[in-house]
Amino acid sequence: MIQIEQVTYSYQETPVLNNVTLHETEPTISAMWGRNGAGKTTLMSLLAGHNRPDAGTIQVMGQDPYNNLAAQENLCYIQENHPLGRNWTINDMVRFGQYFHPQWDQTFAERLIDMFELPVKKKITKFSKGMKTAAQMILGLASNARVTILDEPTNGLDAEKRKYFYNALLETYEDNPRLILISSHHIEEIQPL
Repeated sequence: MIQIEQVTYSYQETPVLNNVTLHETEPTISAMWGRNGAGKTTLMSLLAGHNRPDAGTIQVMGQDPYNNLAAQENLCYIQENHPLGRNWTINDMVRFGQYFHPQWDQTFAERLIDMFELPVKKKITKFSKGMKTAAQMILGLASNARVTILDEPTNGLDAEKRKYFYNALLETYEDNPRLILISSHHIEEIQPL
C-alpha cells in the first residue's frame, strides 16, 4: 500500500526526516505519535504528494504520489485546519468530495453530518473549531480512499464527539478495509484501535 524508503527531508537547512523507512502492505489502522516538530505532518504531506523528498523514494499503491493524478485517486489527506472553500457549506464539501474520490460513500457522509449535528446551510468558515474538525473528518472517512491520511483528526472535538469519530473510523474500516494513517496526541484513545 505504501513504501517509504530511506526518505530524507529538510526545510531549508533544518533536517526534519532522516532516512525514514516504512512499509505497510495490508489494510490497517496505524498511528504516529511524536512531539511537536518531530516530522509527523511532514511525512504525511510527503505521502500525499504535496512535496518531494530530498532523498529516498515514496510509493503509494505502487506509484510516486508527487505530481501524479493517478496516484491521487488512491489518496485522501486531511490536514489539521484543512483548506476548504471559503464559501462552502457542508453540502458543497461532500459534493466536491465525490468528484475527487471515486469510492466516495455519500450515505455514510450524510449519516455523519447528522451524527455531528452540522448545519447544512451555514458556511463552514462560520463553524466552531469542533464543527470544522468534524467536517474535515467526514471528508476523510467518506472518501474511502485506499490510503486515508488523517493529521490530528480529533483536535477541537469534545470527548463525546471524539467517541463518535472512533466509532465511525472502525465502522468505515470494517466496511472498507484500507490503510488509515493517523497522527494524534490522544494516545490513550487511539491505542485501543
